Amino acid sequence: MTEQTTVTDDPARLDQDTLLRVENVSMDFPIRSRGLFSRTTGHVHAVNDVSLEIRSGEVLGLVGESGCGKTTLGRCIVGTNAPTGGSILYRKDTGDVVDLAAMSKKDRSAYQSEIRVVFQDPFTSLNPRMTILQIVGDPLKNFASLGRSEIEDRVAHMLQRVGLSPTHMHRYPHAFSGGERQRVNIARALVAEPRLVIADEAVSALDVSVRAQILNLLRDLQDEFNLTYLFISHDLSVVENICDRVAVMYLGKIVEIAETDDLYSAPRHPYTEALLAAVPKADPRLRGTGRRVRLSDEFPDPSNPPSGCFFHTRCSYADDDRCAHERPLLRTVAGVQQAACHYADELDLAGVGTEAGQVEP
Repeated sequence: MTEQTTVTDDPARLDQDTLLRVENVSMDFPIRSRGLFSRTTGHVHAVNDVSLEIRSGEVLGLVGESGCGKTTLGRCIVGTNAPTGGSILYRKDTGDVVDLAAMSKKDRSAYQSEIRVVFQDPFTSLNPRMTILQIVGDPLKNFASLGRSEIEDRVAHMLQRVGLSPTHMHRYPHAFSGGERQRVNIARALVAEPRLVIADEAVSALDVSVRAQILNLLRDLQDEFNLTYLFISHDLSVVENICDRVAVMYLGKIVEIAETDDLYSAPRHPYTEALLAAVPKADPRLRGTGRRVRLSDEFPDPSNPPSGCFFHTRCSYADDDRCAHERPLLRTVAGVQQAACHYADELDLAGVGTEAGQVEP
């Protein structure tokens, strides 16, 4: 498939301020039986008909429990996984809109320099047999026709920008701390001058004292290089500090999207309320206050999700009749937020620092 066949005939499908839009994307993984004559017995629906957009220059947070599909969605966007359905519309710097999901691997490789990823674990994501120069400079060999001295100059500049000494580029990863290794990860992602960076749990493996430094670094680099971030995390306290908007994911589906302040102060989906209730309170005087929302530990099987609303088996507000049989659509609520809940207009849910309410009569 040539690139020309992937250019959409309707660029207006993407707003001018939208860099990338995910439309009805699904990602299924086959379940195969064991034995000599193995066969497919079912599918795990890791991402289930997801739609969202990432605006140019913003930090969009993607949150949810482990196993909800947020990392898989990120891999679909970056091209590690080929989605089994849907479109991933990307606006090039020329203004043309292309569908990355419809591209062959060969055509998709042309965009690998524009969409990069910062991995979670700074210890396993760096090859211990390669020097920092080789690690950070490797993308330049694939995406730019540069000589050795030019690659060293660009690596040195990027190491300096992430707070590392260029004189250390000939060292190996074992000589660096966890925070320093994550800075190397960030340098490797940015050296190819991307437009969109997917930070997949980029600070979750770091000490608390180092997290703030890395978050501040990401913000500074965003301003300097005009970057757009998809920030994947399970830590809502971190997301609150860095993200402009937040998308909440549950069992492969987006259940709420809102501006960060709106979502944290007045969530519209019961699952979001439960996530916010679990955020630790920094002020000791506030600990133990407010209503604790507890969810059942029985996470539904993603290969056989519940009927109706996927969350109804764990939701304290669920109506056994409607919620168990009718699947809610992601819709606009109160003019500013989107939520996939039948009662989003009626529930008065607790945000951070507020008391939980009930369904209005």
